[in-house]
Amino acid sequence: MRVLFLTHNFPRHPGDVAGSFLLRLAHALRDQDVHVRVLAPGAEGLAARDVVDGVEVVRYRYAPRTFETLAYTGNMAADVGASWGARGALVGMLLAAARTTRRESRRERADVVHAHWWFPSGLSATMPGALGGLPLVVTSHGSDVRLARSTRPARPLVARVARRAAVWTFVSRWLRDEARAIAPIPDAEVIPMPVAAERFSPPDPSVPREGLLFVGRLNAQKGVADLVRAIARQRVEETVTIIGDGPERDMLRALAESLGVASRMRWVPTVKPDELPRYYARARALVIPSRGEGLGLVGVEAMLCETPVIAYASGGLTDVVRDGETGLLVEPGDLDALAAAMDRVAGDAPLARALGTRGRPDALAAFGAESVARRYREVYERAVASRRAAS
Repeated sequence: MRVLFLTHNFPRHPGDVAGSFLLRLAHALRDQDVHVRVLAPGAEGLAARDVVDGVEVVRYRYAPRTFETLAYTGNMAADVGASWGARGALVGMLLAAARTTRRESRRERADVVHAHWWFPSGLSATMPGALGGLPLVVTSHGSDVRLARSTRPARPLVARVARRAAVWTFVSRWLRDEARAIAPIPDAEVIPMPVAAERFSPPDPSVPREGLLFVGRLNAQKGVADLVRAIARQRVEETVTIIGDGPERDMLRALAESLGVASRMRWVPTVKPDELPRYYARARALVIPSRGEGLGLVGVEAMLCETPVIAYASGGLTDVVRDGETGLLVEPGDLDALAAAMDRVAGDAPLARALGTRGRPDALAAFGAESVARRYREVYERAVASRRAAS
């Protein structure tokens, strides 16, 4: 079977973290006899045709080079809202993605087009002639559903994509339910993205665990300001390592200073993917104070390292963490409860160990690459069958 991944986010080179879960999915699908070719936007310094870790990538031009900056950064919505030039580039991206899909589907003799994120990729796939009669599978990863919920003009576009999609998958139940509140989606299925389980393993039990850990982008949605405020309310004082960068970095550091907890915080702007397991394995717990998280793959990675997860009971995190079994969930915004959960794990080593030990089997069963890829192979087969039945 041959599948085209249509996406605005995919690793630009080996080791790049942008859309790295899609690369893992492409690799896993290969073992299910599914050949993936990726269609992604161009950018400065990137070849039009490339191979990234064994996966073919076709990159399309969509604007003059100075304006080809929308993809790969995670800032597309903000950039488009702030600049007419970016809005023009977005229109160019939608049209170029549609043309490229049509051309490559013929060249590849593809069986299915798989659009990652309903916007922009899913919308591009619904443009006249883009699919050329091929079935469309759409996957929502989180930011696209948040966009639809917060932007009323986007809602009819969601309905348009839903009408054309043979199957629409979501990485969590919460995302599925949020999307179905916007538009009818007849064939909606929950399938997470795979994790690189082979990279994340339990540490040597003799190695002591110290401190708490956060991994993610430093923006409002990730809730790091809540974490800083909760640290100030803790009874147990220990170091908290923050791995990540983003627009709230300076504000968060200033907040830590003002609350008198700056000396307990360690800021690490960037970490290579192959270094992350070491951080997970040394931490007492990973803290995820996000609101509306599409899934929370960092939580899965921590669980594979038998590191318990403390998180807000919000979004897709409720699919990842079983409260009291593999981690602790607290109500979003309850800083006292968040601080108490961190104190509880820090002060009760047997509890932390039990939570961590139960987490790894859960993560392997739900997010292992083979299991996820097998389910996507079944989705593609169902999409092809539905297209044949309709013709």
